[in-house]
Amino acid sequence: MTTDLYSGTIVQIMKSNLHPTEYRPVVFSDDVAGFAFLTQSTAQTTETIKWEDGNEYPLVKVHISSASHPFFTGEERIVDTEGRVDRFKNRAAAAEKRKEQLASKAKKAAANKAKKASDK
Repeated sequence: MTTDLYSGTIVQIMKSNLHPTEYRPVVFSDDVAGFAFLTQSTAQTTETIKWEDGNEYPLVKVHISSASHPFFTGEERIVDTEGRVDRFKNRAAAAEKRKEQLASKAKKAAANKAKKASDK
């Protein structure tokens, strides 16, 4: 809700019927940490799993959960299933190599300039 600047009246600008209503029990599983939990969700999946209570529920696999995230575990371990950390490290190494090459080139140019100045 907001106030109309011209008339001073309160106007409803929020959309109605925006939130989903078809919640169902779903199991979220973090296979890396061996952790799973059952909750209500609208997440769509084609996989199912037999849960501890003997019932079968839809299964959603996640890469990171509270059992494997460093914030919750207190560990500084990196769980990278998509190679983002490796790509970052490769880019950083390539940038450092370029920086060293440019520094070397600048030193050589400065040395050549000094040599030419001393020859005159």
